[in-house]
Amino acid sequence: MRLILGDQLNPLHPWFAFTDAGVVYVLMEIRQETDYVLHHAQKIIAIFAGMRELARQLQAQGHRVHYLAIDDPANLQSLTGNLSTLFALYQPQVFDYQDPDEYRLDQQLKDFLTSSPDAINITSTQVDSAHFYTQRHEAAALFAERKPWLMETFYRHMRKRHRVLIDGPDKPAGGQWNFDADNRKPWKGTPPEPPDLRPRHDHAQLWQSIQAAGVQSFGEPAADNIRWPVNRAEALQQLDHFITHALPHFGDYQDAMSRKAWRLFHSLLSFSLNVKMLGPREVVNRVEAEWRAGRVELAAAEGFIRQIIGWREYVRGMYWAQMPGYDQRNFFGHATPLPQWFWSGETRMNCLAAAITTSLHNAHAHHIQRLMVIGNFALLAGLDVQALHRWYLGVYIDAFEWVELPNTLGMSQFADGGLLATKPYVSSAAYIDRMSDYCKGCAYDKKQRLGDTACPFNALYWDFYQRNTDRLKNNPRIGMAYRQLAKMPPDELAALQAQAQQARQRLETL
Repeated sequence: MRLILGDQLNPLHPWFAFTDAGVVYVLMEIRQETDYVLHHAQKIIAIFAGMRELARQLQAQGHRVHYLAIDDPANLQSLTGNLSTLFALYQPQVFDYQDPDEYRLDQQLKDFLTSSPDAINITSTQVDSAHFYTQRHEAAALFAERKPWLMETFYRHMRKRHRVLIDGPDKPAGGQWNFDADNRKPWKGTPPEPPDLRPRHDHAQLWQSIQAAGVQSFGEPAADNIRWPVNRAEALQQLDHFITHALPHFGDYQDAMSRKAWRLFHSLLSFSLNVKMLGPREVVNRVEAEWRAGRVELAAAEGFIRQIIGWREYVRGMYWAQMPGYDQRNFFGHATPLPQWFWSGETRMNCLAAAITTSLHNAHAHHIQRLMVIGNFALLAGLDVQALHRWYLGVYIDAFEWVELPNTLGMSQFADGGLLATKPYVSSAAYIDRMSDYCKGCAYDKKQRLGDTACPFNALYWDFYQRNTDRLKNNPRIGMAYRQLAKMPPDELAALQAQAQQARQRLETL
């Protein structure tokens, strides 16, 4: 018996190279996975649809498949409960499973296989998921003698090891490793956002089954018009569309935000990658080939590749190095409940309304919306870190704990005290105004620090640094903020602190 989890939808896995009547593949839609946090409706629908499509393909290829649907009367709605039943049904001699990417599932399976009477006499084998560039603990081994961890160090190591954008003996293409400084342009409306060529799927019947099974969710289901891929062929089509229509402008505008274009030039490939319909190597190879063929600028290719071979693998390494317990980190002790507008988008702050509404409507927002709008506000306002983690994990279609947790607790909220990021990523309204059109027509004035119409980001920004002076003043990357604070007249600083406190006390009505 071989188990396939909902984020292991890779039809090219070595398992499937040969058909064998003595092997049965098991996939299961279970409340355990829909319910451990409250998930976006589109996330549940898309994963289940992808699972069903993979099962169909495997059966068409001659593989034996046992599929437990969410509304199957025999479904016990838990991973181990169903495995016990299936062990009794099939009486397998061997049970194989691919590396789970989330610690909780990895531990659940190990505990079950070592302690359950149903599994005690079955040989079990854990195999590689055949997806990532690195093994789970490879990053930790690389940094064993180097403290602190730095993504740039890891990224250069990966580029050299896998010969990506390398010319000559370990020399970076174009003479430099990182073109990030070239990739920070705001979008003024041109070039136009590429067409959305993704297929449309009517999953209304599946959605009815999910609801009938009692699954709770949030966000816009759009069940009769789901745009997320159900199989590898559709994921490859999306990769082709990105390469042709968006990659040439991705670098310039990867940090830009606009109410007029939620996709801009982003790939929308993260879901396909994280459920393994696509592999990171093929994506990186396609992007590098475009640059070498002269069809995209190096800055665009490097900027995208850095997200895949650098950041994605780096945060996975951090996750496995720090679990268990990483999810409980809370460096600043933040515990304020999330405002209700996290579930409605109904706030007078245009930037947050746009970023959260996009998330609720599409189960997606790009990295700057997640980091520098939603995450920025959450950190400045002192929102509950674990509650925010659960929200991010639930709302985004590409969010699985191995990638979401380090990004939220480490990068966005600095809750690990600097293990992942070298500084808190916070800003006043000035950054948001520079990179977006959100401030135009907002109820709040981006330039004001004090008063009823002052943008909350401004006072919250200075108050954050003042409140955390003892924790942050020695950080070399934020010395400028403390030099500016030192120059502020005491009465001005006191007024900013009072303004910030008032904002934190009326979060629900901002």
